[in-house]
Amino acid sequence: RAPRPELTVWSPEEADTFLIATRELPFHALYVLALTTGMRQGELLGLRWSDIDVKAGTLGVRRALQWQRGIGLVFTEPKTARSRRKIHLSQTALVALRAHQDRQAWARNAAGAGWNDTGLVFCDAIGDPLSPTNETKRFQRVTAKVQLPVIRFHDLRHTAATILLSKGVHVKLVSEMLGHSTITL
Repeated sequence: RAPRPELTVWSPEEADTFLIATRELPFHALYVLALTTGMRQGELLGLRWSDIDVKAGTLGVRRALQWQRGIGLVFTEPKTARSRRKIHLSQTALVALRAHQDRQAWARNAAGAGWNDTGLVFCDAIGDPLSPTNETKRFQRVTAKVQLPVIRFHDLRHTAATILLSKGVHVKLVSEMLGHSTITL
């Protein structure tokens, strides 16, 4: 078996630097959720407003958006049965989501009849799903601009887990939040 490369994650300070630098960007809430929930990119891009309960401060992971060769963008079931889960949101995430919802309402009004009401939390200027490839490229450009260590979008998931564990959150809770079947993952 080939050895796995060591995971690269940002420190809490680097994650904070990134979030501060993206505060005014349209997809700031995407990055906040990635760094506070550890959700996979496809889960984030498949998230609908109906999956979020602001009063309870939770969201449900019910689908993922994927690019499939020969088909294009499709919504799929989460990766595993454990991946279908409820995640408790931090105050930071809730604030970012409220601001994002306001920003999206403005975009919906600007698009008028051209708006495609998919109900997606993260969508383009007319309501259509975002391309995971394009979002990865956008993330890489922002990371380079802020001059942070280069990581993959997926490494935000590992960064979230590392930060939670460093804050003393029990490994079992982190594992469940990430949708892992066992704590060894």
